[in-house]
Amino acid sequence: MKKVVKFGGSSLANADQFKKVGNIIRSDEARRYVVPSAPGKRFGSDTKVTDMLYHCYETAVSGEDFSDQLDAIKERYQEIIDGLELNFSLDEDFETIRRNFSSHAGTDYAASRGEFLNGKIMAAYLEFDFVDAAEVIRFREDGSFDDETTDVLLSKALEEKESAVIPGFYGAKESGEVVTFSRGGSDITGSLVALAVRADIYENWTDVSGFLIADPRIVKNPKSIETITYKELRELSYMGASVLHEDAIFPVRKAGIPINIRNTNAPSDKGTLIVESTCRQPRYTITGIAGTDGFAAVTVEKAMMNSEVGFCRKVLQVFEDNGVSIEHMPSGIDTMSIFVHKDSFEEKEQKILADIHKTVQPDHIELESDLALIAIVGRGMKSTRGTAGRIFSALAHAHINVKMIDQGSSELNIIVGVRHEDFKGAIRALYEIFVLTQL
Repeated sequence: MKKVVKFGGSSLANADQFKKVGNIIRSDEARRYVVPSAPGKRFGSDTKVTDMLYHCYETAVSGEDFSDQLDAIKERYQEIIDGLELNFSLDEDFETIRRNFSSHAGTDYAASRGEFLNGKIMAAYLEFDFVDAAEVIRFREDGSFDDETTDVLLSKALEEKESAVIPGFYGAKESGEVVTFSRGGSDITGSLVALAVRADIYENWTDVSGFLIADPRIVKNPKSIETITYKELRELSYMGASVLHEDAIFPVRKAGIPINIRNTNAPSDKGTLIVESTCRQPRYTITGIAGTDGFAAVTVEKAMMNSEVGFCRKVLQVFEDNGVSIEHMPSGIDTMSIFVHKDSFEEKEQKILADIHKTVQPDHIELESDLALIAIVGRGMKSTRGTAGRIFSALAHAHINVKMIDQGSSELNIIVGVRHEDFKGAIRALYEIFVLTQL
């Protein structure tokens, strides 16, 4: 059995955390391929190593002396090495970094060194082979990710290695220029490694015991999700739920490899299993609740709109021509409402309104801002009667007015729009009726 294990920055912030990780890996001989992040915060007011590298490189580019900043980064790593009692040195690597910073090797190169150095320590600590991600994660010359070449290079590099450490977050162009994924990209590296070695499972270790049914900043001590499908995860991630980088799903989904979100600080917790499909019945009707605010709604009214061929297309074309993405579009016989992100809409608001008037000659246009969208997601909703009724009942009981409701034909999710000031109260009310009362 093969397992790929990825550990986040909080799991590798200091030597004590490294030891926890080491114990986790050694407790299961199937955990043979390790993807580490850069050291995260050791305590609340601490600075992540990646941020330290960014600041250090900015100083280098400005022509100022960056020695003290680079030495501070080196001390962070030396603290880990000493705590692990390793006979190991990063002196040569830091000299190389110093030269490359001086020659302005690039922001991506600077950021990637956090994972690179942590990977070298991890390989020495576990006595695993070290594989530099720059040699096996390939980007094209235009900076786009090359998944096919990456799979070939990774598969070849790892096929004869019983165990290996591959740093997350970065890769390189064929020329050798380092390129990074967006923040959280170590999740993607772990997924790519899992695909390359045809792993049985991809374990993603972080500081939480999997996905929670609702945001713990809004709902006190929300329950965890035991099993979630990729489709459910996509719906929740789209609405702001974040434990796993969204792009990390696709490589393993294609190969049918499940992802297990686990907690480094509570390794006995089962965490959340992410799968293509499952016959396991969810504990509750819903799988999760997620939401985000900062939306605006543009409602276009015109008598006999439904009989005017192409009316909706013309309105939507106005938004496209102005470069504004549409989130949802509920409609009636003589009205259509377009939900957009407030930030992107505000800059072009008057131009869009003028273009709508010119294009479809509406009777009236109404604007409403400071709206929030909440997604209630769950495969169990399809086979449960009255889910929408319970949603409305919960919100009405909490004195919350619903501004919009949208349900796809898959019956996997229902999205409701509420005022910004009702956002948190709505999530609490929905959590209470679907999870706490279990009606």
